[in-house]
Amino acid sequence: MILALFHISLGQQLNLYWVHKIGVLATLFTTISGVVSVDDIWGDEWDILLVSLQSTAPFLHIGALATVTAISWLVAGYVVRRDRSNFQVTVLVIYIIILLAVYLAPLTFSCPCIMDRHTLRPRPDIIGRRGAPMLAPENTIVSFNRALQNGASSLEADVTISVDGVPFLMRDRTLRRTTDVGKVFPARQFEDASLFNWTEIHSLNAGQWFLKSDPYWTVETLTARDRLRIGNQTVCSLVDMLRLAARANSSALLDIRRPPPEHPRHRSWFMDTLWAVQKAGISPKRVRTVTWTPDTDRGRVRGLPQSANEKLSLEEIRQRGITSLALHYSKASHTDIQEYLAHNVSVTVSAVNAPWLYSVLWCSGVSSVSSDAPQVLRKVPYPIWLMSRSAYRFIWLTSDLVSVALVIGIFCFQKWKMSGMQNYNPEQIVLSAVANRTNRDLNVMKEKLIFSELNNGLSSREDISLFPENGYAIYSHGGLGD
Repeated sequence: MILALFHISLGQQLNLYWVHKIGVLATLFTTISGVVSVDDIWGDEWDILLVSLQSTAPFLHIGALATVTAISWLVAGYVVRRDRSNFQVTVLVIYIIILLAVYLAPLTFSCPCIMDRHTLRPRPDIIGRRGAPMLAPENTIVSFNRALQNGASSLEADVTISVDGVPFLMRDRTLRRTTDVGKVFPARQFEDASLFNWTEIHSLNAGQWFLKSDPYWTVETLTARDRLRIGNQTVCSLVDMLRLAARANSSALLDIRRPPPEHPRHRSWFMDTLWAVQKAGISPKRVRTVTWTPDTDRGRVRGLPQSANEKLSLEEIRQRGITSLALHYSKASHTDIQEYLAHNVSVTVSAVNAPWLYSVLWCSGVSSVSSDAPQVLRKVPYPIWLMSRSAYRFIWLTSDLVSVALVIGIFCFQKWKMSGMQNYNPEQIVLSAVANRTNRDLNVMKEKLIFSELNNGLSSREDISLFPENGYAIYSHGGLGD
């Protein structure tokens, strides 16, 4: 509607030629094609848009308010003419509806950071997700060390069970991406990682891939000593990671992948994990597990606190004996978080790497976040912005009132301007054009003549030319000519 209105108003005032109209259509087509392409490439990232609205909605509202207020100039110029058509009335009604929707939009906002400062909960703990994978290879000892050095209070790791029952840390199903298995065991590089024994796994290099691929463009910031240490990393066992956490007085969050049915440790996978916890000397209370445990096996995992990685009802949480939830940021709405907290269910939100997202979740009251970038979040000592409800209500109402005043003023000015144009008749404009006038004055008079003729209509005998021939203006009404 806005594009059509802009085209109509601008076309009538500037007399757009067909070249310009083709340009407008080409721009529209390019914009639509761009949106479709972005949706195809970043389809999985649209969730972040909805989450970002929780942080930016109050500011977007001010921008939208300024936009619809500015558009009132075009709307008023189109609808305040003496003879209104049905389409003009429709345009006016649609504009008023859009204006009212923008005015009342804050009633639908759910912004966690619009709150009183005294109700702000403590700063969420930062969990090093696979360590600090932006600074060192994921799931390695050096990565977990970097996470602890950058303020992480807990460590998160992906656990896989080897064929001989040793829990080790590996995110992928195979070893191809993060090790040199293609060089050491080329015939087995596509096998499931859990089908290797620990001796074979520990013989692989788990750091050279990071230096070669530079997945986060951070290798250039490393010292020669750091590069040498990273290049010699091997696959980390669960026992080694838990010992590091115990020495740092930290806790651990384990995402355990159950071995496939043909695996010899398919039924004893959790006992292997529990054995590693006991061997590391860390208190089981400081180790949480995130598993997809079937009901038939749930009784065997009660030795460790359990978390679920899916959104559950409060009744399901009680039935399954779950003490906390570990959810992706796109699945953790402000309303859900508040409901869980009210029933003493802690929530950990994962994949939180940006300060603004950390701020929103802090305002929502989450107890901890899992991050690939603890070195970034440690620099956020307070939410990026925080505003009391009374302050935002004042800004909202003041902005709406200023917009109303401007819109009314613009409509009144356009009405006055149009009525002034309608007081001129064609004879006055043509006679004035004959005199020595500047180009600017002549253009203004032409515009007045156009509006006068549109409202009064030309008879069949009238013929007017606003483009002088040989320096003379021509107008005939049964008698005048130059």
